[in-house]
Formats: sequence, C-alpha cells, structure tokens
Amino acid sequence: MPPQENKMTIGIAGIGGLGTMGIKIAKALGHRVVAISSTASKAESAKQKGADAFMLSTDGKSMSAENVKIALLLSTISAPYQLAHYMPLLKNTGTIVQLGLVTEPHQVNQMEMLGSRKKITTFFIGGIKATEELLELCSQKNILPDIQLVEAKEVDRCWQQLCTINKDGVRYVLDIAKSKQTKDFMPQL
Repeated sequence: MPPQENKMTIGIAGIGGLGTMGIKIAKALGHRVVAISSTASKAESAKQKGADAFMLSTDGKSMSAENVKIALLLSTISAPYQLAHYMPLLKNTGTIVQLGLVTEPHQVNQMEMLGSRKKITTFFIGGIKATEELLELCSQKNILPDIQLVEAKEVDRCWQQLCTINKDGVRYVLDIAKSKQTKDFMPQL
C-alpha cells in the first residue's frame, strides 16, 4: 500500500487497540492525524502514537477546533454513540467509516449530508490482497500493535478491562507457555 499523493486530515475516533493502529498507519502514510476520545487521559498516549492533535469528544470547544477539517474519519467506537456528533468535523465530501460494532441505531440529519455530500459507510475486511498490502506496509514501517502478554489466569481481568474502557489501548496476548507452567490454573492433559 504505497503512501497516497494527496495528504489529508484523518480523524480516528476511539483510541483503543484498533484506534491506536489507525493512528500509526495514517501517520506512516504521511497524513495529519486527529485522535478523538471521550477519555481525556488518552491525549498523551495518542500523541505518542503519532496523532498531531487530540479532541475530547465530550467537550464542545475541543470538538469545534477541527470543524470542517477532517476528510476521513475512522470510527472504532464500539459503545453506543451518535454519528451525528462527528458530522460537523467532516469537510465537504468527507466520509465517516464505521469500524466499531455498535448495536444501537444512529440518528443522522440527512439534510446536513446532502448539502455537503458527506458520506457514512462501514467496512468489515478488505480481503486477502488488501490485508497482505497492509501487513507489508506495517512490516516496512515497523508499525506494531501495543500488546501486553498475560497468563491465562488473567483472562477475566483483561475481559473486564476491554468491556469497560481500554484505557491503555493495548491488546492482550495470551502467553500459553507461561500459562502452562501454572499447575493450579491449566488442566493436565
């Protein structure tokens, strides 16, 4: 996936594991990146990952700083929220791509979208070729997810962390070898 010729401002809403990767990839492609979160404590982490700016989604003044500047907004938010809250951030012809799974309906003002040709779309997976290109880019640019190795006995804690708010934006990776050494936790096969 070669860097794009036309650099743009990309917004990443939801700074967890997927959002963090979005920041890193967009920055590696040379774009200006705006991180957006409902958690103020994620500002420093987002900037360390490559974000040029941070907006607190619960603060109107913070959100208005990027009004009509974002060409592409990737929403990794998986908790209930309204896409309409993010529409003012989009430039004319801008697009919101909903990546996080939200089970509640969104309410959007169609008239606001018509006049500015703003779009909302979803994306699941790009197929084998796109995945290979993305992995190649990550390899070339040394873009890695933020992980924490955990033992099987920590699964409940990790699950609770992911169900509430992923404050560190990490992905948990189960260390099978170390888990197998804990006799009380792992059954003997």
